[in-house]
Amino acid sequence: MAIDEDGFYAPSRLQKVVWSWWEEFWGEFIPKATKGEPFDLLHNGDGVDGAPHHAITGISQNPSDQLNIALACLREPVRQCFDSGGKYYHIRGTEAHVGKSGSQEEELAKQLGAVKNSAGQHARYEIWYKMGKHLVHCLHHIGTTSSAAHESSAVNAELSALFTESARWGERRPSVIVRSHRHRAIEIRLPTESGFVTSCVTPAWQLKTPFAFKIAGARLAPPQIGGVLIRLDSDGNPYTQMFVRSIKRDRPT
Repeated sequence: MAIDEDGFYAPSRLQKVVWSWWEEFWGEFIPKATKGEPFDLLHNGDGVDGAPHHAITGISQNPSDQLNIALACLREPVRQCFDSGGKYYHIRGTEAHVGKSGSQEEELAKQLGAVKNSAGQHARYEIWYKMGKHLVHCLHHIGTTSSAAHESSAVNAELSALFTESARWGERRPSVIVRSHRHRAIEIRLPTESGFVTSCVTPAWQLKTPFAFKIAGARLAPPQIGGVLIRLDSDGNPYTQMFVRSIKRDRPT
């Protein structure tokens, strides 16, 4: 891919593997899972990488290069969504990646034709999305942990907090909440009198960076690549389908 100043970047072996999964996700998984029906698409934050903690491992530190790379990757999926009759939504991620107040993500979402919120933002911090008779709540951030044994704690806590706030202020509770940020896919389901509620964290589309090798838990875990689809069953109740792939360990030497 061409970058600014007439340079060119060639993907690594593992980047080619991730790209093959991207093509599988959009070329096989999504068409099969959506069954040819209209679908809406939501990007849940961190559409560009920025230079977090002064990182130098990215393809380019030039914001215009990063924007062009993101557009090159996302235009076809967004077109696929629009062609189905759906809408595109975009969530703002972490400032270390997407600029102060998500300024770079706003430009990306604008160029992709994301639906604006009531404040006129193309990239928003959260969304309450109507799905049949249910509500889905999406935002980027979620608490992390260094312990695989407690990986579900923050995911359950997020659901409990939303239930508490909804009851406190007389608002409808969500049936599904979606978070990202951790790059590790997980889902919990809880029964209620009116059906199950789901709290899930999406996988990501990023390989391990040097920072991951310093973090307890993350340094031992392979990257999880993929996305999440939310559908309604025959009774009108939401459920999730996850596409998750993982990089295998290096061969012993």
